[in-house]
Amino acid sequence: MSDFSYAMLPGIEQEEMLWLQELTRGYSSENKQRFLALYQSRRKDPQMILICCLIGLVGAAGIQRFMLNQIAMGILYFVTFGFCMIGTIIDAVNHRRLAWEFNKKEALSCAALLGL
Repeated sequence: MSDFSYAMLPGIEQEEMLWLQELTRGYSSENKQRFLALYQSRRKDPQMILICCLIGLVGAAGIQRFMLNQIAMGILYFVTFGFCMIGTIIDAVNHRRLAWEFNKKEALSCAALLGL
């Protein structure tokens, strides 16, 4: 398995790919495949976060927060209509950062789960 396998992840950016390569630097090829399979199932695509933010502008607000496992914030967004839409707009602008922070935690969780 080459390090270019991370490039096939949807919506991946250079910073995330470099971080994943650094995280899995000492892994064997088999361990990298196991890590990639687990990480791919947990990873959130930044475009999907943006779509959920845009849905929050016209419909139910807070879906993006539920997707990021921030249940309390999701309920708060839903009840307050996305903090009167201002919070939803801020999330839409920062969707890449939100996804990156979530994905970083999930990558560390996957590495710990696999015991690598």
